This record gives sequence, C-alpha cells and structure tokens, in this order.
Amino acid sequence: MNQILSFDDVTTRDKVIALETLMKEQPQLELKVEHYFSPGVYARELHIPAGTILTGKIHKYVQLNILIKGDMSVLTENGVKRVQAPFTVVSPAGTKRIAFAHEDCVWTTILGTDQTDPEQIENLFTVNTEQEYLDFCKTIDLIGN
Repeated sequence: MNQILSFDDVTTRDKVIALETLMKEQPQLELKVEHYFSPGVYARELHIPAGTILTGKIHKYVQLNILIKGDMSVLTENGVKRVQAPFTVVSPAGTKRIAFAHEDCVWTTILGTDQTDPEQIENLFTVNTEQEYLDFCKTIDLIGN
C-alpha cells in the first residue's frame, strides 16, 4: 500500500534544507564578514543587505547570536519571528537558521574559542549536513560514556 506523505509530516529542518537546495540554484551573493577576537572569544559579524534570504550552517554547540542592526524574519526554536535590532538569542546545539532581511542587517555570532583562524573555527563549530551533525552527536555520546 502506498503511503501519502503530507507536508505536515516534513520537519522544519527538512523544509529549510529543501528551500536551501533551491536557493543554491540561484546566483549567490557574497556577504561581507568581519571577524573579532579576544582571549577565549570569537565574534563573526555578518552584513546582510535588505531583500536577502539566507541560511546558516548547522551549529554543533550552543552559541550566542545578536542582531545588532536591522529588521529580519528569522527561524527560531519557536517558529519564524520578525525581529528588530537589538535582538539577542541563545541558539541550542543543532540550530540551522533561515532568515529574510527586511532592511540592511548586521548579525553577530559569538563563540567561545581561543582559535583565531576563521576557517578552523567554522570547521570546529559547524557542519554542512544533518548526517554530519548526527555523526557528531554520536561521537559526543561515545566520549561521554
């Protein structure tokens, strides 16, 4: 017997990934990124032009995010919320965001690390796929036991 999958059965993460797949078929915008370092702290400041739809990578750990400037609709743990700066959210591990900038925005992610190479930091704190995140979670379980 064929089973019909309704859109309600699709997870929010699956919806974000499906939209992201379509977005990657379009011309990509290069966003301005600034990096700030202090002992044990790294801040990644992303400048997002008005009208931009963007997604982020999956974060392995809890992180702090601050909308410093602008107005955007962003996927939070409680659904899509329209937020204006200043807005701060602590994102749990496993978070993958999607957002639409209603006006020019500045979004900062703050992470605890002594690393100073942005590429190494990205590799340490994020993964590209759901499977990579699940595999990472398994390694945490193995280390914890």
